[in-house]
Amino acid sequence: MRIYGGSERVLPAERGCVLTVGNFDGVHLGHQALLSAVVERARALSRPAALYTFDPHPRRVLTPERAEPLLMTPAQLEAELAARGVDVLVREAFTPEFSALDAEAFLSDVLFARIAPAEIFVGRDFHFGKGRGGSDQTLAQLGPGLGMRVVIIPQVRAGGRDVSSTRVRQALHSGDVADAALCMGRPYAIRGRVVEGDRRGRTLGFPTANLEPENELIPARGVYATRVRFLDPDASGARSWPAVTNVGTRPTFEPGRVLVETHLLDWTADVYGRRLELGFVDRLRDERRFPDVEALRRQIAADAEAARSRLGSAA
Repeated sequence: MRIYGGSERVLPAERGCVLTVGNFDGVHLGHQALLSAVVERARALSRPAALYTFDPHPRRVLTPERAEPLLMTPAQLEAELAARGVDVLVREAFTPEFSALDAEAFLSDVLFARIAPAEIFVGRDFHFGKGRGGSDQTLAQLGPGLGMRVVIIPQVRAGGRDVSSTRVRQALHSGDVADAALCMGRPYAIRGRVVEGDRRGRTLGFPTANLEPENELIPARGVYATRVRFLDPDASGARSWPAVTNVGTRPTFEPGRVLVETHLLDWTADVYGRRLELGFVDRLRDERRFPDVEALRRQIAADAEAARSRLGSAA
């Protein structure tokens, strides 16, 4: 996948591409439907499949006090887009000056002048331009006059409700990782490096990998059935490993900051210093304080078995 840091840097070879525009945070089922349509059409036309997005997220510039945590790191987004067949990623720097462009100027002076897509695909309720003054209908009206065919993809629903990045974030904030996975078509995943902890899990008979998360959004405190995928260059492909993960402050001991501690089931090798991706498959229980260490040990053993059961058929 070719990545451009700004539309003014897009090479002439990309002109005539099939383009979609948006933030694509989380690459949920709605985004996936849009990407599938773009890639399929691009292949049919023998044109590049391109995605135009903003950096940072516009809300962080316009209303930073209301900006939500992002669901993916830039590296996760790039990997997901490349895996779904996107050929070109354009990251436009979003500034107060750029936000002053009205919808028509954005279409004519940026998208058409610099990228000149043959076709543009967007979702229903798409908005763009100053004050979000342009809509999917604005695009449908103005696009053809600039030589751009416009296709609007209908809303995607899962579990009887609309799929959106907001719904995914709400699910994660409440610990409902199953609903997040329903919306995303895969478990929500965070990345990070394993750092040294106090090795308390080892003394309990359940050594843990203490993750230093790179992601902005961590699911609510609790115990989860998870899957681990190693990201090191020498990692064994995309194979994932079953695990049980605690997100919390360890109230049985001396509560502190929120930690992400993962016990890999039936794993014996050292993982300190390794980078991994942790996928949250299902929530097992709330975090709670136990009367003594032995009670905690018994509960961890039960959690491990519950995770093993839940993950038996999980990909």
